[in-house]
Amino acid sequence: MGGAKQSNRRIRLLLALFVLVFGGLLARAFWLQVVDSGHYSALADSQQHEVVVTPASRGTIFDRTGVQLALGEPTTTVFADPAEVRNPRAIVAAAERILGVDGKTIYPQLLNKKSQFVYIDRFADPALAKQLLKLHLAGVAGEPEEKRFYPQGSVAAQVIGYAGTDDTGLSGLELQYNSKLAGRAGSETIVRDPTGRAIDVISSTPAQPGANIFTTIDHTIQANAEQVLRQTVAQWHAKDATAIVLDPSTGEVLAMAEAPGYDANDTNRVSPALQRNRAVTDTYEPGSTFKLVTVTGVLSEGLVRPSSTFVLPPCIQVANYCIHDAEERGTVTYSVAQILKYSSNVGAITLAEKLGPEGLQHWIERFGFGHDTGIDFPGESPGDVLPLAEWSGSTIGNVPIGQGISVTPIQMASVYAAVANGGVWVQPHLVDRVGGGAPERWKERRIMSTGVDREVKQMLTGVVEDGGTGTEAEIPGYTVAGKTGTAQKPNGHGGYSNTNFVASFVGMVPASKPRLVVLVVVDEPRGNIYGGVVAAPAFASIAKFDLQYLEVPPDTTASRTTLADG
Repeated sequence: MGGAKQSNRRIRLLLALFVLVFGGLLARAFWLQVVDSGHYSALADSQQHEVVVTPASRGTIFDRTGVQLALGEPTTTVFADPAEVRNPRAIVAAAERILGVDGKTIYPQLLNKKSQFVYIDRFADPALAKQLLKLHLAGVAGEPEEKRFYPQGSVAAQVIGYAGTDDTGLSGLELQYNSKLAGRAGSETIVRDPTGRAIDVISSTPAQPGANIFTTIDHTIQANAEQVLRQTVAQWHAKDATAIVLDPSTGEVLAMAEAPGYDANDTNRVSPALQRNRAVTDTYEPGSTFKLVTVTGVLSEGLVRPSSTFVLPPCIQVANYCIHDAEERGTVTYSVAQILKYSSNVGAITLAEKLGPEGLQHWIERFGFGHDTGIDFPGESPGDVLPLAEWSGSTIGNVPIGQGISVTPIQMASVYAAVANGGVWVQPHLVDRVGGGAPERWKERRIMSTGVDREVKQMLTGVVEDGGTGTEAEIPGYTVAGKTGTAQKPNGHGGYSNTNFVASFVGMVPASKPRLVVLVVVDEPRGNIYGGVVAAPAFASIAKFDLQYLEVPPDTTASRTTLADG
């Protein structure tokens, strides 16, 4: 009797336990299917569906003649999934033999089963990658991938910049126009079975290729300018040099050259300092090329005429300083034209004193110094102009001769281009159009009247004639108008170096109807420091080549007679 009761109790206890377990399972099933169904549904979808991004091909960068400066080179990226790898040694051996990769680096990665992706060779030659993939090694696959290639090597490397391994622009025009060049990536939603094999594509959005960029650069003019700069740097043992070739009527940059340069395909191995496009990002004190501002100001204000004369002592007292010309001389009488021709510091300061600080500052602003030009290139510097409120008693003696003020090469080139263009400044630019769109309209503004412009242009022509500081810039058959510049570099301690100088020349040709403006800046030349000796010959070499290349006819009577006789 007692045994039967005990047995019934055990049966009831067991039944209650079954009910409890069943109820728990039911509650868990309800929770999974109803309460938490969204989470597990999403998890299931993620295990079955995979979104694969298909990259867009990057647009090509062309020069003005249609030559490719940057383009996407088709490659194949070979990779492996260690979880599916069956024979890692065979993969390593094949990769070493066919692709020439370092197997010692790959092998330990292939053994890591927790990883799902290992590069075997990124940007491999498509033909070699095809050979390896034909072996059908378990876990190994390949995908087409584009690699940025610069077919002109070092030509315009600092201007074009470069795109990284993910095809994103990181510097230069590659960065400036990245959103246009990059295009828009596509995607595919793939359904996979439990083993990971793709069984269906349920949706697809095609990639949209990036737009092509058509620059104003002429690769032939650019390559020649770079060669001349390399020769100039070597001849004068200079730190570096910069050159700009502009079309003054359109603002188009035909060349923007640097020396030393580098191969754009090896950008990752080059220091950031060498990659800088100093024509746009770096500043320098311009020296006598800045005298254009003072002369234009006094002429425009009607304070002098080109023939107005001044008695100039050997030096002029400004605050605590007595400033003299570059060459020792006695008291002379110079006209305004001669002040510019002989690059007289005393004369330039004398003219600036007639303008006064407010008047000189007005013309500095009118020329655009202290503001960026708006050129389509990243990182442009506005230069450094001292606010009028911070001028000291000696400022009127420094700024008119190009000291105590910093400019960029592109600012100075665009200012002289305004003189070449009848007094109208045109915004400089490096890109003509994007894709099939119309060329962009660039800003213009008048700096000086046409009358003053003619006078300034004539005076700048005198700089290159006999007795001027720029005679080394002469080009047989063509009239040249321009200005030399020689400037001490700041020493970083509030003063100026006695050994480090910047030599420059900027000019226009043919002066009668300018087609080109060429600027050359040479940093820290040795053996000679003067712009008329160091930079003017480089200007002549660049301009002479460009005139012949562009088939610009000579504009002097002597040259026409010589050609006719020949």
